[in-house]
Amino acid sequence: MSEGEPAVVEATRRRLSAKQADTVDKLTKAAVEVLAREGFAGMTIRMVAAAAGVGTATAYTYFSSKEHLVAEIFWRRLVGAPSPVTEDPDSTIRVVAELRSIALLVADDQEVAGAVTSALLGRDPDVAHLRARIGLEIRTRIERALGPDPDPEVVVSLELVYAGALVRAGMGYASYADIADLIEKSALLILR
Repeated sequence: MSEGEPAVVEATRRRLSAKQADTVDKLTKAAVEVLAREGFAGMTIRMVAAAAGVGTATAYTYFSSKEHLVAEIFWRRLVGAPSPVTEDPDSTIRVVAELRSIALLVADDQEVAGAVTSALLGRDPDVAHLRARIGLEIRTRIERALGPDPDPEVVVSLELVYAGALVRAGMGYASYADIADLIEKSALLILR
């Protein structure tokens, strides 16, 4: 980063200048295109770099693996999606809205949806870092929806519902839209 150029975006591996953030943005957008064409199994960092118009070495500067790149796509969608704003006094309604919103982040993009599950289960340290950030964001949203002093066991149970549903969808047992419905039913069992 050159002196005087502000760091504008924090990536998994480091803070980014505006130019670097633009490169990362190009890579994540290109990855979605490559996923649609090749699927997760066929996607490579080299293909994504070519589609983004950057060198392969540049792509590896930002992403250690294709799993890391796909986890970054999900992270960006999660933090870019506003929490459903509801003033409903019923915490159950707030929690269900929150979990449904998160589940539907990739519902319209089947290849990305399947890739997210595979990627988030990866062992890459950069993926582990993003997985922790994603988990913390989801926990924060659940706790906020539950209201003051949420029961920690309820929070963990709802996290397990979401995580299990994500794996179930990634395995192809149901669409992400169907999974959102199943999450709602499961959350209602826990909360009522």
